[in-house]
Formats: sequence, C-alpha cells, structure tokens
Amino acid sequence: MTKPLEIIIAEDNLVQRMYLVRVVEKLGYKALPAEDGLQALDLVKRTDAQIVISDYNMPNMDGLDLTKAVRALAMDHYVHIILITGSEEGDVRGQALEAGADDFLSKGHDPVALRARVRAATRLIHHARELAEQHRILKETNDRINQDLRAAANAQRQLLPNIHKDILGTRFASVFVPSAVISGDMYGCVPLDETRLGFYTVDVSGHGIHASLLSVAIGHLITPDYFANTVLGNGAPPDPAALVADLNARFSVSENDDYFTMFCGVLDSETGELTYCHAAYPSPFYTAPDGRTRPVGDGGFPVGMFFDASYENNSMDFEHGGTMVICSDAAPEAESAGKIPFGSERLQHLVAAAHGARIDDIPDTIFQALDEWRGGLALEDDLTVVALKRT
Repeated sequence: MTKPLEIIIAEDNLVQRMYLVRVVEKLGYKALPAEDGLQALDLVKRTDAQIVISDYNMPNMDGLDLTKAVRALAMDHYVHIILITGSEEGDVRGQALEAGADDFLSKGHDPVALRARVRAATRLIHHARELAEQHRILKETNDRINQDLRAAANAQRQLLPNIHKDILGTRFASVFVPSAVISGDMYGCVPLDETRLGFYTVDVSGHGIHASLLSVAIGHLITPDYFANTVLGNGAPPDPAALVADLNARFSVSENDDYFTMFCGVLDSETGELTYCHAAYPSPFYTAPDGRTRPVGDGGFPVGMFFDASYENNSMDFEHGGTMVICSDAAPEAESAGKIPFGSERLQHLVAAAHGARIDDIPDTIFQALDEWRGGLALEDDLTVVALKRT
C-alpha cells in the first residue's frame, strides 16, 4: 500500500489549524500540525513531508522566516510551500516569492482553492519523483557504460605493444594518450626475418567506440605473419604498399564509410634502407646524425576510402644514429587557448631540438610540449608518438 503524502500545517490558531487538518486528511493526505514556524521547521527536518501549508503571521517564527529557513536546509528533496495571507498586496507576496514560497492562499480557507493548490503541489512532487527515478536509471546505465568502456580501454591498451624495446639494432619508444576513454589509434613493430623489421601506425577517422572497434580489428589483422607474408615475397624487395593495398581492399567494401590513415615501413638492419608506404598519415620527421631534420613521405590516399586507390613504395637511407619520429594528427592539430594549431613546422622544430636526446625520452618530450601548448587542457584527438633510432 502506498504511503500517503505528509503535509505540515503551520497555524497558531487552534480552530483554523484543526480545520486545515480535517480538509487535508479528507483529501487523502497525512496532516502534521504545528503551532508556529519553529515547530513546522522541526517537522520538516524530522519527517519526509514535501508540502507545507503555513499561515503568514505566527508567533516565534512567521511564515516568511519559515520559508527562508526551509530553503536554507540541505535536503535531498524539494519542499513545496503554500503561504496563507490576509493581504493581497503585491509587496507581501513579492517578499514571500523571493524567500522561496511556491503558492498562496487567501484567508478564509476556501476548500476548493485549498484542494486545487494541494493537488497542483502533489502533481509537481510526483513529477519530480519520476524525474529523479529516470535520473537514477540513467546514472546507473551511464556508470555501467563507463565501466565497460574502461574495461575496453584496458583491453585495447594491452593490444598495443610495449614499444620501448630494441629490434634488430633499432630502438623503439612511444607514448599513447587517448582523447576519450577508448581510442582509434593503433601501432606496432615486429621482426620480419633475420635482418628486416616492420612497423606501422594507424589513425582511424572519428572518435569513440566505433573508431576503437575498427582500430582493434586492424590490430588483430596485422599479425607478424600477416605483415611478413604480405610485404616479403619470394625474395623480391620489401613491399609495404602491398600490405596497405590489401587493407584497402578489405575495408573499402564496408558500408560504414570507415577509413583510416597509415604509415607502414620495412627497415633493413644491414643496409639501413627504409622502404615505406605513406597513406595520408601525417609525415614523419627524420633527423640525420648531423641534426638535419626533414619530413618524410608524400601524403597518399587514406585506407578504405577509395576501392581503386593505388599505393606506392618509397625508400630512403636510414643512417646509423638517425632517428624518425611519427606523430598522429593530434600533434599538429593541437590548439592553444587562442585556437592556434601547433602546426607541422613547430612540430618539426621540436623534433629537431630533441636531437641528441635519449630516444626513450623523445615521445614524452613531445607530449609535454603539446600539453603546455594546450594549457593543460585534454587533447581533442588521440595522440600517438612513435620514435625509432638506428643504433
């Protein structure tokens, strides 16, 4: 059985108070009588009453001060206050409204008007309860979603390699900073045979769950065997463009308009020749042993956007002591408080200034510079920085 709503009746006149109590109880409510504002305030604190009907003029604490005192309480529910006044003057009711009163009744206690005021207050209370219940359900749902997203983020990070390591004489280091709980970035590096190693970086368009699922799918697909079998074939020169083209054929048939940018390379540890395919990923920066820094690559098409897109290989000499820094587009596109992007030129100067630094420190140095540029605000896109040095 539903518990009836409690209504506090604050009236110093006994006859009037008992009259109001009877009217309220006939309406199906539980009346809680009080002789003045102090008693009414105590009832507000001790009970679950959400409606107060109070006379304006009472000893000890009048209706106006009672209203102010109720509004000053820290409560988990709203209390609807109806003041009974003997004055129709606007200044009296204006003061009451400023104090927090919700409605008024004139002296005389017309039962029809009283019933209408109480019913209106009851509808507001029920509506507030429905909103509170909806808010509770939404909060619980949101908490579950966030918990699932955090679990997904942990699983996704476990798929990313511990890239602070040496592979065939090349030292790799990285930093990964998602803009949301989960990310659309993926990267990896693997030995392909006794002398050659492969690496790639991927940035899926968009953000959130969809981009994350696609990046995870790409990470699952590009296994060491898949990488080696696709780019190395029958003694021919390494062909990273074949890997990019195969991915394009797989993902361009999607009905979701999914696409991603990519940089894929194969480095020969004996000759220092780097063969790479550039698919619209931001150009990496190569720093020669003498400190000269230049961008690498010529753009290319995104992967999965055009079914008939063609991809080409390029090559360069990766010298002993040379370094390459690969940054996702979150780096050049990071905006300052004045909406000024960090830009590729500033990023190139930053990479050049890091010449001679430990390769393991360079990704963090770039992130710290972007963080300062943003004034401590979170990045608006996922940031991946991969640095490699031929030792």
